[in-house]
Amino acid sequence: MKAPSQHNFVVWFTGLSGAGKTTLAQELKKQLDLDGSNVYVLDGDVLRGGLNLDLGFSASDRSENIRRAAEVAKLWVDEGFCVLATFISPFQADRQKARDIIGAHRFKEVYIRCPLEICETRDVKGLYEKARAGLIRNFTGIDSPYEPPIQADVIISSDKQSINESVNHLLKSLFYTER
Repeated sequence: MKAPSQHNFVVWFTGLSGAGKTTLAQELKKQLDLDGSNVYVLDGDVLRGGLNLDLGFSASDRSENIRRAAEVAKLWVDEGFCVLATFISPFQADRQKARDIIGAHRFKEVYIRCPLEICETRDVKGLYEKARAGLIRNFTGIDSPYEPPIQADVIISSDKQSINESVNHLLKSLFYTER
């Protein structure tokens, strides 16, 4: 297989906290870097620690978080990068807004499907425990819903597929062409 030289699009990873979005994006980036691709990982936690520091977890703040993320991703894509965007982005309407901002032809939605109970066992920050204790409000999967994508471009079951299998699946589905 041969990778095309340019990947000017966004791979939008969505799923519950702890599903493996960032881990998978970082591993995918390593593989794409080897091919000489221009890749940027746009991580939701990082954005919330800076650009989106002023936002909470209300429905309107979540929507604004995704809007800002989409605008930043679009800037990187316009400069010739493949953006691996990792955001819980729990609502279908907000993901659609991101697709509209970026452009449907430059937006690939990847659903990282993982059961809540598995995500909770992977939670090194203790966020689920805090949410269950009422210390964090509006936490996705606990007291705020997650709407799975209606038609994701790729679905990864991170509880059943290894990181290596998942990366290979993404490479074959989104990046490589048979030669």
